[in-house]
Amino acid sequence: MPIAEVNAPVDAPRGLAGVIVTETQLGDVRGAEGFYHYRQYSAVELAAARSFEDVWYLMFHGELPDAAQLAAFRAETAALRAVPAPVREALPALARAGTRSGPLAGLRTALSLLGATAGFRPLYDIDADRRRTDALAVCAAVPTLMTALHRLGRGLQPVEPRSDLGHAANYLYMLTGEEPDQERVRAIEAYLISTIDHGFNASTFTARVIASTGADLAACLVGAVGALSGPLHGGAPSRALDMLDEIGIPDRIDSWVRDSIQRGDRIMGFGHSVYRTEDPRSRMLRGVAERFGGPLVDFAVQVEARVEALLAELKPGRELHTNVELYAGVVMELCGLPREMLTPTFCAARVVGWSANILEQAEDSKIIRPAARYVGPPPPQPLPAVASR
Repeated sequence: MPIAEVNAPVDAPRGLAGVIVTETQLGDVRGAEGFYHYRQYSAVELAAARSFEDVWYLMFHGELPDAAQLAAFRAETAALRAVPAPVREALPALARAGTRSGPLAGLRTALSLLGATAGFRPLYDIDADRRRTDALAVCAAVPTLMTALHRLGRGLQPVEPRSDLGHAANYLYMLTGEEPDQERVRAIEAYLISTIDHGFNASTFTARVIASTGADLAACLVGAVGALSGPLHGGAPSRALDMLDEIGIPDRIDSWVRDSIQRGDRIMGFGHSVYRTEDPRSRMLRGVAERFGGPLVDFAVQVEARVEALLAELKPGRELHTNVELYAGVVMELCGLPREMLTPTFCAARVVGWSANILEQAEDSKIIRPAARYVGPPPPQPLPAVASR
């Protein structure tokens, strides 16, 4: 029998930029237009008009729920917020270990323990209903895990979840111990919805690669959280706020920005690998911030205008606009979230998008296995003689 011909390698751009690796029904990012969507709906319109649970249901089921379906889904997911006793008992040690690295480091271990405690089996070995059950359990538990790790790391007791609060309100309640006002709930809910999914970003692609091996759902999500923790992915909102602090006053904007550009430093909160127009998430969150008003918002708007003008002057021909991080950081700061919880809050939303992608990938039995171009010394080289002993 002849040996099957190996597929000829295909050159791809660095970072796989623009390479289509599969088909999806979950959504898309159209960078040239400044538009992205979840299934058939504008993600920004969903963030402005619907609840987090509405969009969670959409991502898992392909349609928006009616009133009865939404009520049932809210009850189902709220009942899954508490974490199993073995996981709860491990959280103080994880919080102590992650004092410097923050809640995402503890979350990786907690997710592994949650999967083991709940008896998650490989995606390859279970049916679609069981996969959905596992995914719902993890998505509901992640906010509980993260807020508990944060509070324990600061010597505070975790706050138990409340089933009578919506997803966003319950998250803020577990974080602060106080029931939040409606203005802050809606602001955080709009942010959470806007970050549920965003094409094949690094963490989503990581989750799908692991899912393609047939691994269990917790393993897929641990990989996604690891990818998200990098400062070039989910770690930028707090860095954008740090930038505003460093600039300090309007009179320093131009000199600070010019110096940063001339040094070749990246200006956090600006530029995106996909968008060549204004990031629609930034536009939406700027509106949320402006409804709060105040000195921080005014300063952020001034910085945005001057940075974009100076980038156009010093880097002509490049389309560099604000991305989601600048105003995400501003909105979360206005809502009282500590800076070390900005990326974990992103994670509280993105876990739904990751899980929807994992469920979709699990329907395809083809493992993701790309190739690399070898650029080392030409093989085979003769082996050197073994040194005498």
